Amino acid sequence: MTAPQDAASPGQALAWALALGRDRLGDVDDPMRDARLLLAHAAGLERGQLTRLDVADFTPEMITAYLALIDQRAAGRPVSKILGYRDFWKYRFAVSEEVLDPRPDTETLVEVALAQPFGRVLDLGTGSGCILLSLLAEQAQASGLGTDLSEAALNVARQNAGALGVQARAEFVISDWFAAITGPFDLIVSNPPYIALHEMPGLAREVRAHDPRMALTDEGDGLAAYRAIVVKAGQYLRPGGRILLEIGPTQGAEVARFLSDAGFDEVEILPDLDGRDRVVGAIWPL
Repeated sequence: MTAPQDAASPGQALAWALALGRDRLGDVDDPMRDARLLLAHAAGLERGQLTRLDVADFTPEMITAYLALIDQRAAGRPVSKILGYRDFWKYRFAVSEEVLDPRPDTETLVEVALAQPFGRVLDLGTGSGCILLSLLAEQAQASGLGTDLSEAALNVARQNAGALGVQARAEFVISDWFAAITGPFDLIVSNPPYIALHEMPGLAREVRAHDPRMALTDEGDGLAAYRAIVVKAGQYLRPGGRILLEIGPTQGAEVARFLSDAGFDEVEILPDLDGRDRVVGAIWPL
């Protein structure tokens, strides 16, 4: 299949290919955006470079590859898992079926963490490493440790550390929260599994099918990870050290109470760009 023979310009050929992909994508959230991303990938370009394509570039081979990607997306596979990467914060991270797909909401946690200096940071449940590695890329003097229960996830994080050039300052270990950790740290961050079991059926199909289940839910009320982290976090923080936890938008008050009950000071609930509660932060007392 090639672009129509009467395509008089690259623009017409591009419009034809994008419309073809859009129509095959059906009811995905933004079919034209996804079609542009997948066409660019099939053509070996970035999305913003699609206007470089000439009519002759729309070969049968390229269109076949493009439609194969479109069919994966139409079947519910996330674009990031098709492309093998996700852009997060200022950087590009490799992703796979073994890691949680980084989401823009999590950039709030990175922004808050960077508002104050830190030397050593612990990222509990690091997954792709997107939080830890974004922080290290922004703070050239900092070092950090990322933990996860999945060796496959840690291999993705190590790959990303190398791609960002921070591998000398980033360490990754298998650990069940603090089980294999020694401190102290200036900063602890985590985006733990916070989806309650009863909420799982309401998640988008692509999330349920393509993000690791253990990165999504604690199989209970969605708060088990916070209980486990908060009760021990003070033992691993320097006096005056910070903890920052991503939360679901209804969990702020309870997680804040956990931190207060554990002896943390200056507990605050911070919103994301949409105004929803997204991060709970606190300070370990001096």
